[in-house]
Amino acid sequence: MATNTNFTSLTQDITNYLERGGSSITDPTVAAQIPRIINAGERKLAQNLKLLGQIEVLVQAPIGLQANNAIVTKPDRWRSTVSMNYGAGLTGNIRTMLFPRSYEYLLSYWPDRTAADPAQPPLFYADYDLNHWLIAPTPPQNYPFESMNYMMPRLLDSGNQSNFWTEYVPNCLLYECLMEAAVFIKDDQRLAIFKGELDQEVQALNTQDLQRIMDRAAQRTSP
Repeated sequence: MATNTNFTSLTQDITNYLERGGSSITDPTVAAQIPRIINAGERKLAQNLKLLGQIEVLVQAPIGLQANNAIVTKPDRWRSTVSMNYGAGLTGNIRTMLFPRSYEYLLSYWPDRTAADPAQPPLFYADYDLNHWLIAPTPPQNYPFESMNYMMPRLLDSGNQSNFWTEYVPNCLLYECLMEAAVFIKDDQRLAIFKGELDQEVQALNTQDLQRIMDRAAQRTSP
């Protein structure tokens, strides 16, 4: 098991488990693929897990929401939005929540996004596309802005040896990578074994320390 790992040791662990890819001369195809396998495993975990450590806070001050601009750029590595708010009042210190709605709802509620009314501050947000949010009503002035988002941790490579996966869920990362590797080398028998190990690790995450690490929705609904 990977009790403590980084990009270099994870590369070696995958090589050891597979008994493949240890040499760029004798096994060049697998050796060259291992960094890609690791990145694929990281992306798969980001899709399938929602842990507290994946949440990052984007703070834009003193200006985040811009006057007469209904479109806000999402941060790099964004996966999904947890919540967002902006600062209202004379000093911008009164935090005001924005509520999620569908894109179609925002178009119906505020059809002219070029129009801004000082009497109608922002109320809602929606995903506009992969890289942007849409805000309605259109901000009539500049506001400080804060959003909480599930993020893709910075991908591992030789220059970025560790991230959230290696520090907090190294076994999940190891078995996810081994699954990706088993698919690559067409080892169907061991694929099932690695999946079983990964399922156990994920189940452990879903039952330990509920208030600290589980999905925020679970925190709100669990006794």
